Amino acid sequence: MANPYSVLMSVYSEENAVNLRQSIESVMTQDFPASEFVLVIDGPIGSALEEVINSYPSLKIVRLPQNVGLGAALNEGLKHTSYDIVARMDSDDIATPSRMGKEYSKISEGLDIVSAPVYEFEGNISFLTGQRDVPHTQEEIIEYSKKRNPFNHPCVMFRKSAVIEAGGYKADYPLFEDYDLWIRMLKNGARCANLSEPLLYMRTDEGMYLRRGGMDYAKIMLSFHKMLMTTGWTSKKDYYTGAIPHAIVCAMPEFIRRAVYRKLHQRP
Repeated sequence: MANPYSVLMSVYSEENAVNLRQSIESVMTQDFPASEFVLVIDGPIGSALEEVINSYPSLKIVRLPQNVGLGAALNEGLKHTSYDIVARMDSDDIATPSRMGKEYSKISEGLDIVSAPVYEFEGNISFLTGQRDVPHTQEEIIEYSKKRNPFNHPCVMFRKSAVIEAGGYKADYPLFEDYDLWIRMLKNGARCANLSEPLLYMRTDEGMYLRRGGMDYAKIMLSFHKMLMTTGWTSKKDYYTGAIPHAIVCAMPEFIRRAVYRKLHQRP
């Protein structure tokens, strides 16, 4: 029996067809299934991805003629969701069967954002490489947000009305669109919590560590944290004890950066 929430996913040409099928299948087989699954096709994609998508006729397809990037694609997808409660899902991750039901139960307590820890894996979910934890309570989330992203974006469930009220995803800080959105929502008084149980398997490959490193990434990250400081969300102490060390890690060679992230995300 379908339930009153939407799932929102975006896919683009670089995705692997096998990964996409695994991701969609993990949503379709939830213990607490969604009433609709909105899939944004962000620009032209190849025949292999089209074949996977066409094998799921219940998908609500939003097709964009050109690639616009994740934030803009999600904004467009939100316009096509029918429910206020929306679960985000990435096109290469795998949700646990109980993910949606547990998050829906929590957000129904009157919250605006709910997320959970995620397992990190390579290849298949039997090879776990780490666990990305997040703070649990509203107070812990606000404090944590002054240095790091307090939610795991691929595992978020939110209220569309609160997202729209905060201005939706913006392109001011590439790769930080979700972090930027959460801060604006928290400033608006959004109520939030994170569950303690990991509810998603997040794929971590070589490309992820390359995207989240290098001088360009470090510069964007520092610019974002300077904005948080100048707008009063964070202090100079937060900037120098959080953003600067993170920037140093980003600027390290990829193999060192990978080892640092692996150490930080070791499973408890």
